[in-house]
Amino acid sequence: MTNALIVIDVQESFRARPLWQAVSNPGIVAQVQRLVDAARAAGDPVVWVLHAEPGTGGVFDPASGFVRVVDELVPAAGEPIITKTSHNAFTTTNLQQLLTAGGVRELTVCGIRTEQCVETTARVGSDLGYAVTFVTDATATFPIPHRDAPEDLTVAELLADPRTLAAEDVVTRTEYALTGRFATVRTVAELTGSLTGS
Repeated sequence: MTNALIVIDVQESFRARPLWQAVSNPGIVAQVQRLVDAARAAGDPVVWVLHAEPGTGGVFDPASGFVRVVDELVPAAGEPIITKTSHNAFTTTNLQQLLTAGGVRELTVCGIRTEQCVETTARVGSDLGYAVTFVTDATATFPIPHRDAPEDLTVAELLADPRTLAAEDVVTRTEYALTGRFATVRTVAELTGSLTGS
């Protein structure tokens, strides 16, 4: 087992926010489940990562009850669930120790948000020497407001602002930034086909 599937921040916190209605990939949970099923069938470890912002009072505060894997996805017995407080899954966790102990040298990453925690984990993983596969269609993100936009925009106002960076453009930029530098970009169909031999 040299490969591990890292599922990043596919947690109820995101679905508790109004912005969820603008998510780029409404089918992300099903896509992640396909990767999890294929990894388990191949005997590859699955590591679940959650993002927490303790003491903030928001949906990422563990006290909110939303800092948990989405209800449809069920970690199997023995699959680690680690909680991070940084954008990447390494800096504030024991992820690297877990991977080293398991002899893992290759990572497959998926989750929420495409350009934030998933991309940052891919970049750091690459810098640490892992061969990284980034499964874009098993990630999701949201439109990003312009740097000068008010912080309290409603979803409708965000979407109506011509300066807003569309989620599709965020995904495209992430693929361009990672390919040939930090990761190999693959699809769920390509990866599950190779894992299952079909």
